Amino acid sequence: MHFDQKQEVRVHIRWMIRRDMPEVLGIEQEGFEFPWLEEDFIRCLRQRNCIGMVAEHEDRVVGFMIYELHKNRIHVLNFAVAVDFRRRGVGSQMVAKLVAKLSSQRRSRIMLEVRETNLAAQLFFRENGFRAVSVLRSYYEDTPEDAYIMQYRYRTESSAATEPINRISRLAG
Repeated sequence: MHFDQKQEVRVHIRWMIRRDMPEVLGIEQEGFEFPWLEEDFIRCLRQRNCIGMVAEHEDRVVGFMIYELHKNRIHVLNFAVAVDFRRRGVGSQMVAKLVAKLSSQRRSRIMLEVRETNLAAQLFFRENGFRAVSVLRSYYEDTPEDAYIMQYRYRTESSAATEPINRISRLAG
């Protein structure tokens, strides 16, 4: 694995506000071939269960995520880090913020869709504990490509100790 050792940065993660929109749109446009438009963000964030957060470093928005809260899961709709801040721990801090919202009682998993061609995102989410669980054929309106559904499952510290038993019962099921 090649490491162009970039300096890790600490970010402050907070609610997205109206004033963040120009920076968020800038990150969105530089990061995606088929970016969301401002209307897409606004329509989404108007929904009651939809939340936007930004990662801020020295008064600059360097990443953001948009997600929906469902009864037993968090569904990430959009997740991006500014190109010049990638591989510096920003995305991992954003994932950690989502993971901290999980519990065994309530929301126990995070789901998201990744384009089959977006290898960087697939690898990033895998490094952060997500697993591909299924494929959505021809999921996108703008291209014929498929999407991988990736999922992160909540695990307590104690469940790690009982892992072998769980694995066997899963195989038997």
